[in-house]
Amino acid sequence: MSSKYDLVVVGGGPAGYVGAIRAAQLGKKVACVEKERAGGTCLNWGCIPTKALLKNAELYHTLTHKAQEMGIKIEGLSYDWSTIIGRSRKVSDKMAGGIEFLFRKNKVDYIKGEAALAAANTVQVTAADGTISTVEGTNILVATGCVSRDLPGLPFNGTTVISSHEAMVLATQPKDILIIGAGAIGIEFAYFFHAFGTKVTVIEMLPNLLPVEDTEVSQALEKSFNKLGVGIRTGTRVTATKDHGSHVEVTVEKDGRQEVLTAATCLVAIGVKPLLPGGSTPALTDRGYIQTDGRYQTSLRGVFAAGDIIGPPWLAHVAMFEAIQAVNGMFDAKFKPRKVDLFPGCTYCQPQVASVGLTERAAREKGLKFKVGKFPFLASGKAVAAADADGFVKVLIGEPHGEIIGAHIIGNEATELIAEFALAMNSELTYEDIEATIHAHPTLAEAIHEAVAQASGHAIHI
Repeated sequence: MSSKYDLVVVGGGPAGYVGAIRAAQLGKKVACVEKERAGGTCLNWGCIPTKALLKNAELYHTLTHKAQEMGIKIEGLSYDWSTIIGRSRKVSDKMAGGIEFLFRKNKVDYIKGEAALAAANTVQVTAADGTISTVEGTNILVATGCVSRDLPGLPFNGTTVISSHEAMVLATQPKDILIIGAGAIGIEFAYFFHAFGTKVTVIEMLPNLLPVEDTEVSQALEKSFNKLGVGIRTGTRVTATKDHGSHVEVTVEKDGRQEVLTAATCLVAIGVKPLLPGGSTPALTDRGYIQTDGRYQTSLRGVFAAGDIIGPPWLAHVAMFEAIQAVNGMFDAKFKPRKVDLFPGCTYCQPQVASVGLTERAAREKGLKFKVGKFPFLASGKAVAAADADGFVKVLIGEPHGEIIGAHIIGNEATELIAEFALAMNSELTYEDIEATIHAHPTLAEAIHEAVAQASGHAIHI
């Protein structure tokens, strides 16, 4: 491997590997340094393996709760926990191997080791055996991402107190689990464990599950989870914790009343914190993330950063976008990188949740004039035929011009459907453009057409 490169990427996650491949596509000599495995948290310990687990949970829930309704009789249904966990690891390994193949295909040098910024144009790499080497890059892209944030006084131990990392590889299924935090990670694991019979209690300090989502969507999800039997404690603050070794004790308070909750396992899902590289550190924000300018360059000349390490939103698809913008900008002075201002967010429980743009409460806080269109999946022939008619599509349409300012979906395949709204908003289409587009029948996507039409009183099926 050459020790001098046009670009050295520190971190092989979504921002890192995408940035490396994009630079290689531009004909640059590129190296990517990763201390674990290509793909980073997303492919190895996040997005991909969790979706494998959630698919298992969805299938098992369907067979146990909906099969009889659909005329399918199943006797002696059971599952093998180790196979469920093992399948997710195989999926992860396959996808990580795919990234390594893409590195070879694009002639990106893949260097395994822990990187530190030795100087503005030099990265020091410590291999697993302790060997230290240096690589030089005209440009450096820091894409080291984030790690799970622990709860003060309740450190992770990998057994009774776990992060999302340990949650997806537990050798034994917990009989009960407390989940602190009702963001996307907490909610996805709540659905997964509950589907296989673990007693689940979710604790959230804010008033609703998925607090960043539209309030109507959050309330609909809470109703669905209550129906399933998931314990929900919203508007509830954790006041004390104790790890007894065999179980965890969490004291919570709501409306001045305290209660002690116990479980064999406690998953702490209260967010993430930046994973900074060693060595010379660029200027940081007050929250510890790396500051960048409009071209994603840090305070160290020639050192750029993208992805979770520069702060929220902490999403793989946002990280990929940022990396491409940064790389295009660093090798083309005329290119004007874009900062992220519009992006979809997805939660892969059942029913799924997806959104893009403003929530209704945010639009009202901004004093915007808008109208709301809403269509329930109960009125969708495709959703009813699939025995999956929970949820709705909700769209916020600005006035007087008719632009889409926000869209929110809860229900079957919400995470796939949201792309249409994201495209419409990015292309500055109006509700009339969507209404004038023929949507195939019967499809779930028809609900988007009907929600937009409903805002103007044109919906046919409600």
